[in-house]
Amino acid sequence: MPVKGIDGNKVVIDALKPDNGFRFFFVPSPMHEHPEDRFYLLKSSTQKMKQIQIYDTTLRDGSQGEGVSFSLVDKIQITRRLDEMGVEYIEGGYPLSNEKDAEYFRRVRELNLTHSKVTAFGMTRRRGVKAKDDPGMQALIAAQTEVITMVGKTWDFHATDVLGVSLDENIEMITDSVAFLKGEGREVIYDAEHFFDGWKANSDYAARTIVAAAQAGASLIVCCDTNGGTLPEEIVSILKSAQATLKETGVSVGIHCHNDCELAVANSLAAVDAGAIQVQGTINGIGERCGNADLISVMANLGLKKSGYELLGGNSLEHLTELSRFVYETANLNLRPGQAFVGQSAFAHKGGMHVHAVNKAASSYEHISPDQVGNERRILVSELSGRSNIVATTTKFNLQHDRSLQEKILAEVVRLENRGYQFEAAEASFDLLVKRCAGTFTPHFDRLKYHVAIGSSEEASVLTEGTVKVSINDVIRHEVAEGDGPVNALDAALRKALLDIYPTLEDMRLVDYKVRVVNSEAGTAARIRVSVESADRDDFWGTIGVSENIIEASWLALVDAIEYKLYKDQDFERPQEPQLRGSSGS
Repeated sequence: MPVKGIDGNKVVIDALKPDNGFRFFFVPSPMHEHPEDRFYLLKSSTQKMKQIQIYDTTLRDGSQGEGVSFSLVDKIQITRRLDEMGVEYIEGGYPLSNEKDAEYFRRVRELNLTHSKVTAFGMTRRRGVKAKDDPGMQALIAAQTEVITMVGKTWDFHATDVLGVSLDENIEMITDSVAFLKGEGREVIYDAEHFFDGWKANSDYAARTIVAAAQAGASLIVCCDTNGGTLPEEIVSILKSAQATLKETGVSVGIHCHNDCELAVANSLAAVDAGAIQVQGTINGIGERCGNADLISVMANLGLKKSGYELLGGNSLEHLTELSRFVYETANLNLRPGQAFVGQSAFAHKGGMHVHAVNKAASSYEHISPDQVGNERRILVSELSGRSNIVATTTKFNLQHDRSLQEKILAEVVRLENRGYQFEAAEASFDLLVKRCAGTFTPHFDRLKYHVAIGSSEEASVLTEGTVKVSINDVIRHEVAEGDGPVNALDAALRKALLDIYPTLEDMRLVDYKVRVVNSEAGTAARIRVSVESADRDDFWGTIGVSENIIEASWLALVDAIEYKLYKDQDFERPQEPQLRGSSGS
């Protein structure tokens, strides 16, 4: 294949016809261990690109998801992150619905946003009331946003049976509302609610509603699959009909999909190919019922997979993973490990055959390079692993040529997994295991004794005390601390014993705690697996403990978490990893 030139860190290879919109890129391995390892098919930058607007409704539609509640501070922080990403429109909320949303619009005006327009969301005026006299319309104007998104009824059934208005009156409500907002100097985006269901039920009437909105001054008609029940081929067919209906108005269409059939992303992409210029959705797909179109996947597919489209003003997508996890954390939701592009498992490899192949050529089991979306490759170790997994996972220890030590580590992984351990989400415990097998592990403290007492007091219904006794350089430390449960109490007591010797522990916190019964058939004698996730200012790490006793399992996971933190800080201060001991078998 002839080399065309250098594009950043990629060598461009002219492998396909120049008019097909694709080029091959060679991307060097991050570790530079296999210079031939990554070939990815990416879209060409030589085509004239069609601009696709990204419209985020995480703060409004996303907040309607079960278990989601954003504070005012949360909404401001997410707004900043979306703006930094280059998102064109941010739907801030419905100013008439609650005081928090009204305050958000006051506060957001103080932000110096560089890429995003904030929109206020509302509905058409009430029946029997002029738009200028409608409280909802007045609230939208009071929000002082440059753009207003207004939703109206498209489905004749909804007009007559839900709103209780005649079909003509619904048209008047749409026209009057859009014209009023436009007359106030606002850009109006019209969301045609239940558009696809409405078109299938009565296409003539659905067409009348969107033409009325366009003629009244709407800059964009967004076709909404509100019930999330439309298939991709229906999206394409109906959207093309809608565009033909709007042709004389000169107004374009957008798409807003819900995920009730697990098709929201696919439907959004199909709509773009059919001519939609804007995609509405939420970060991570959060939203009512089954959620909205996941903008993370929409942006990744449009930006990396499809040819001829540009989004986010041409910004890269390398912060997608960071944005996804920030919204999860802000919303206090659990991450989805298997989420496409940004999940922890999106580029995780476990089977020994797969890992062997990935070590030679990453594209053999990866459709893109993980760093394109800010993610990373993870090599998992388990009883299914071979030496390839061990070599890949222990790169920083330089074990590539130590076959004997590789076998020793693999045997220990198999032994521990037979007892109930799993190292897939416990990379920190695995790193310590490697050190122990290599003979380079020296504990920062010796565990002598721990004890948990649970009782009651006048001040609290349940009182938990943790007692730990440790030795540090032959000095005995004996401490007691209270906590919200036994694990929290032990954590507090252990930190109390160690903190003046290891002050960096002040930065460490426990962020997640999971318990699972390994062999439930054993009844009360079953082994318990405890997984702990910890974090400091720079990193997250997972540790694990297994025992017939839940407190002991928790203690083991907790000790590993602290040992890993101390080793991590030590290695940061002394970058050179000590040479691991082991034979140099071939």
